[in-house]
Amino acid sequence: MLNRRVVRVRNALVRECLAELLGTFVLLLFGCSAAAQVKTSRDTKGQFLSVNMAFSVGVMSAMYLTKGITGAHLNPAVTLSFCVLGQVPWGRLLPYSLCQVLGAYLASGLVYLVYYDAIMEFSGGVLTVYGPNETASIFATYPSEYMTLGRSFLDQVVGTGMLMLCILGLNEKRNTPAPSKLIPAIVAAIVLGISMSMSANCGGAINPARDLGPRLFTLTAGWGTEVFTCYNYWFWVPLVAPLIGGLIGTFMYLIFIHWHLPDPDPPESLSTLPTISDTIKQPSITWDNGVELKAAHL
Repeated sequence: MLNRRVVRVRNALVRECLAELLGTFVLLLFGCSAAAQVKTSRDTKGQFLSVNMAFSVGVMSAMYLTKGITGAHLNPAVTLSFCVLGQVPWGRLLPYSLCQVLGAYLASGLVYLVYYDAIMEFSGGVLTVYGPNETASIFATYPSEYMTLGRSFLDQVVGTGMLMLCILGLNEKRNTPAPSKLIPAIVAAIVLGISMSMSANCGGAINPARDLGPRLFTLTAGWGTEVFTCYNYWFWVPLVAPLIGGLIGTFMYLIFIHWHLPDPDPPESLSTLPTISDTIKQPSITWDNGVELKAAHL
């Protein structure tokens, strides 16, 4: 049996990055595997809803797995929003985001290996982004042919904004907080609702890592540079729009809800470190700001 002291990572940032990597890996493994199954079976072993549900189960599983270490961000847009809120140090933003992208990349690679034979049979061995036998959409997201860049950008802003708006209040004690143990399941239901209602236009990425990691994988696995140049270089939309949408949803929550909730009751007593100055009367401490905003992360 392995000795816990030997394998335990002592550096807090490394532990957190490993959790974000593994959580995003689990999320994408569920989602992209479902997409591969539906696509390569030509909708005979699942439908559009199957992919939506698989991604939601992936979110729930990843959150239960990693929530105790990082809060389970799994999404650079979420990490950015919580950095702006002051709940996550800015120094975590880049490491978390890189690990989230890497986790998505690795998951895509495993899905490719598991479904390699099905992908090759479906595509005739030609890996492409366009046409009835395209397989790139198994991994990254792509817009419907009728979508413009502007509408695609709006689509991703709205979807990610709704995500942040709906999850921020789940742990708000002054409102109607969700039971802590049920928060991953509730977040999964929120993601399912968004994907069922807002994914027809552009695939519902609402997560830069969820899109960039798989897109980088397809670039290196045989689909070529077309995964970045197709649809008028559309790839930047699911990278930039979710970041902006997440911030908009965050500020909507603050402006419309958080800043209007009742002030918390002041604590009855404050614990202090014993020092020689304890014998001197200390000035009273007033609490003039709200309780710290905490929420489950996606």
